[in-house]
Amino acid sequence: MPIYEYECNSCHFHFERKQRFDAKPVAICPKCQGKAQRIFHSTPIIFKGSGFYTTDNRKGGVTEPVKGEEESPGGGKRGRKQK
Repeated sequence: MPIYEYECNSCHFHFERKQRFDAKPVAICPKCQGKAQRIFHSTPIIFKGSGFYTTDNRKGGVTEPVKGEEESPGGGKRGRKQK
């Protein structure tokens, strides 16, 4: 059974209830008897497999520098030299 989180609108008391999926939500705060509502949280995203990270190997091997840019001695890129 899932655990649902609630918050009271009057006293802002947070509480949890273990309920079935088909059970009605709790409408009354156990602390002050005020109106309570269920809090919804975002779902986490889990990336599995290859291709999601910059450290993964890409098809084609090493990429070539963009035209007009050359690699600097430190490994970075720099633009064309101005005359």
